[in-house]
Amino acid sequence: MGKKLNKQDKLHESNRYKDMAFPVGMYTVTIDGIEPEGRGYLDLHWHEELQYTVILSGTVNMQVNGDDYLLSEGQGILINKNLLHVTSELSEDGKYFSINFHDNLLGFYIGSRMELDNVRPYTNNLLFPVIVLEPQNGWQANILNKLALIREELMDCLDLYQYRVALLLTEAWYEVISHIGKVSQPTAAYIRKQERMQKMLSFIHERYSDAIFLDDIAMSAGVSTGECCRCFRETIHESPNQYLIKYRISRASELLTITDLSVTEIALECGFNDTSHFIDYFRKRIGKTPFEFRNRRD
Repeated sequence: MGKKLNKQDKLHESNRYKDMAFPVGMYTVTIDGIEPEGRGYLDLHWHEELQYTVILSGTVNMQVNGDDYLLSEGQGILINKNLLHVTSELSEDGKYFSINFHDNLLGFYIGSRMELDNVRPYTNNLLFPVIVLEPQNGWQANILNKLALIREELMDCLDLYQYRVALLLTEAWYEVISHIGKVSQPTAAYIRKQERMQKMLSFIHERYSDAIFLDDIAMSAGVSTGECCRCFRETIHESPNQYLIKYRISRASELLTITDLSVTEIALECGFNDTSHFIDYFRKRIGKTPFEFRNRRD
């Protein structure tokens, strides 16, 4: 307790690897938190690594570039790098693990034929599909089995585990590209919209504790207020104000968990000038009052 949130937290997540020479990380997520500390639950973000997620129990709703994917125990999902994503809902018994890794691992060495033909055309493409992995599907079940083995390797860290993990990731990638075929390229307009959204969402993440108006959000990306609202509706299916309130509530829930600040102090810290309004918004979003949420594990 007593920890303060960093107000300069950005939408972009830089993964902190145990070994920077082996860029693979694993996160385990429940409704109570993320181990090791990272981004995901109720926290929209993007990163420069690919991500596999496997549901261990309960149900999870993952939103990627505005599309919702409701997943349950045994299912998984592959998310390409640089895509905006968030775990928007997690059941009380929900638990999943995510494996994040740099695509350099998949090409064997920089400039290889494998990298040029079979990695970059997919991972550098914003239209590369999110793939839901079903245990009933043969090749997708193969990937899920490999991810389970990778989890064991990363938990045990026995001699030569890096080789085994790299081989399993490459084998899983081969399953992906050999079954999905070629992917169409995004238009310049699509790329421009994604870049604008990243700028506007990053502005909200950095300034959520201040008074923010629609004009401010639009100006952060150099667009009109109308274009700002269109981008939000098309990408995350919410208005800028709805997203701002949701983000403030997610930060408040973290402060309730990791600090001893009063509810009034947390309300002010997260941009709410009226504590009663904060409590109302929190109850509507979380399903509990801030007091009930803080005491949920007592």
